[in-house]
Amino acid sequence: MAPQIGRRLRKGAATTAVAAVAMAALTASQAPGFAGTAREDRHHDSAGETPAPSDTPIDGGSSYHTDLPPLQKPGKPGTSIDLPGLLDKKATAEAGIPATVLDAYKKAEAALKESKPGCNLPWQLLAAIGKVESGQARGGRVDAEGTTFTPILGPVLNGNGFARITDTDGGAYDGDTTHDRAVGPMQFIPSTWATWGRDGNGDGEKNPNNIYDAALAAGAYLCANGRDLSVKDHLDRAILGYNHSQEYLATVLSWFEYYKKGTHEVPDGTGVLPDPDKNSGGSGRGGDGGGGSESPRPLPDPTEPGGDHSPTPEPPATDDGGIETPAPETPSPETPSPETPSPETPAPATVARLKAVGTAKLTATAGEQFADKPRVRAETAAGKPVAGVWVQYEIRGETDARFPWNATRVSRMTGSDGTATAPVLRAGETTGSFTVRVTVVGRTATAADIAATVKARPVPQADALARADDKDLKAGTGGSFADAVGVKASYKGKAAAGVPVTATMIVDDAAKATDKPTENDKGPYFKDDKGQPIRTLTTLKTDADGKLVLPKIYTDDHAGTFLLRLTTADGTTLTIELTVTEPAAEPTEPPTAEPSSEPTAQ
Repeated sequence: MAPQIGRRLRKGAATTAVAAVAMAALTASQAPGFAGTAREDRHHDSAGETPAPSDTPIDGGSSYHTDLPPLQKPGKPGTSIDLPGLLDKKATAEAGIPATVLDAYKKAEAALKESKPGCNLPWQLLAAIGKVESGQARGGRVDAEGTTFTPILGPVLNGNGFARITDTDGGAYDGDTTHDRAVGPMQFIPSTWATWGRDGNGDGEKNPNNIYDAALAAGAYLCANGRDLSVKDHLDRAILGYNHSQEYLATVLSWFEYYKKGTHEVPDGTGVLPDPDKNSGGSGRGGDGGGGSESPRPLPDPTEPGGDHSPTPEPPATDDGGIETPAPETPSPETPSPETPSPETPAPATVARLKAVGTAKLTATAGEQFADKPRVRAETAAGKPVAGVWVQYEIRGETDARFPWNATRVSRMTGSDGTATAPVLRAGETTGSFTVRVTVVGRTATAADIAATVKARPVPQADALARADDKDLKAGTGGSFADAVGVKASYKGKAAAGVPVTATMIVDDAAKATDKPTENDKGPYFKDDKGQPIRTLTTLKTDADGKLVLPKIYTDDHAGTFLLRLTTADGTTLTIELTVTEPAAEPTEPPTAEPSSEPTAQ
């Protein structure tokens, strides 16, 4: 029998009137394909319009969640009053998308708007696929970097109800070295991820269990082959390329239309989880595809009708509208009982300890990336590797070193060799030592501590200082030098940027470069920020081209030849002469003889 559609009302919550309203609304809803025809007939009619893609579906044809949107349009809490309270709460909850997941969808849309502007990818399409594939990363159970706390794995693709895909990744992504499984919040099979994987969060890695990476990769896949997703046929082909099922197409389009009408952000980890009874895709129904069985579902709200803590699933409806009484289910060979593990999916080995591998100690300079990444190996008590377990890296200690996205904790899954590597770690400005503590998520095992040290930046060096020009520097007393003093610093023949320089008016040039010169108390001077004379400057630094222009130099009433010494931190010096002259004396005119009153001799 086909999976049930629409909502799932709790026992005792729906009256005959509500059921009638629900069915009427469902028939008239905007969900694609609803026009009063039978579900299978709709799929048959549309089959010719959306031919199957030639390549393997992106999720390998795995199971997916068949929950359909609420009949009521989405709205923020308290804004919808048209339908009964239960429906209103359902619509409000379903319209909410966890913050980090929503951010990843929108960032993927923005990135593809630049790289593939003709694709017209709306983020709501990614949200619709993310809802169907994993319930929005299991309700937003992701860390600050966007990586899921525990792996989201589809059923084993061993040919029992699904495609048969033998292992292509050595278990690196799915922990299975025999067959492949769809991985992550957007459910990529490893072989497809190898082609379409993207780095959406800038950490230098392509991780299918990271919502930023997965959303960008899914968007790129949907935009392939020059598709314009604003064209209905292109849109349908893209969705069917994800999972070639008309049921899948209808479900995704229903959520697409729903999210286009409005949504809102909810805190990470508080999103609505899909109904585990509503998975479709083959005999492996349920499994852990999309995270349905591995994540606990929220308990019913006891304030709602029928909201006890042990809800009873409603029985399936028969074709004539009655209630079918199902016979007790007997596990088939293809669907083993929980107590009997499938031969293809052996019970995971127990992790006894984590062992740091690679560099014994991580080191970096302040403000730069660590050259090596933290890396551990999960081992059994016998020292054998354990694949497919999640480990968490946590930064501890007085440091501002961070993983990408300013995260202090990130999670990674061990590969077939039992190792897991953290993303790039960047040092902050705080120098000193700290620790990266690595633990197994959800299990008791000996943790691993990885030591890390941040060193101070080395002081930029210069082995030569030179004048920028050869002008004579002259000025009169009581004034200032018209020409600015410019210098160039170099190291091994190349411009030396960021070199600290001290400028001092000195008494004489007899002192060695390593000695502290005697500061002159007369002659040329600089001015401080209060306009007061100062004869030593210690805050100077060369620019990106190794150049430095000194502040304006003033003169007092002392004339003569003075010395300005420039010194770098490593002892390189340059001495510049400054000439101060007395003002020129004003010329004096000879006295004029006054006419005599004595009579002139005749």
